[in-house]
Amino acid sequence: MATTTRAADRRQKRVEYDAFLAVCPSRQLLDRISNKWVVLILCALGDTPADGPAPRTMRYSELSRLLAGVSQKMLTQTLRALERDGLLTRTVTPTVPVTVTYRLTDLGLSLHTMTRAIRDWAQEHMDDVLAHRAEHDEPAG
Repeated sequence: MATTTRAADRRQKRVEYDAFLAVCPSRQLLDRISNKWVVLILCALGDTPADGPAPRTMRYSELSRLLAGVSQKMLTQTLRALERDGLLTRTVTPTVPVTVTYRLTDLGLSLHTMTRAIRDWAQEHMDDVLAHRAEHDEPAG
């Protein structure tokens, strides 16, 4: 019986991923990254601050203020899920009070590029979409 290395097993499984199949685990990841709060968190953490080229590190309260309309529960759940998926890191600094910051990992930065493009597209084309919606919803006459 031939044995394979873990790396070979991962490569084989990667080849087998097909999001069009109902049983494909990549669908779970698509569900996660298509969430509006995930997109906005990745954009917030990935956009570089004015004072440097590196992505920003943000505290929970900064994210909460920036993401208008997100509940505390939703923000906490989303940050935990992104940490679990390896897209961001959570750092606890033992100060009084404790300081908790979030920063994108390299994996998160690679996804940020795409989520930023989606956010930019939505902002740029919103007027067109609203016009099409109004035209579509107009009663036939």
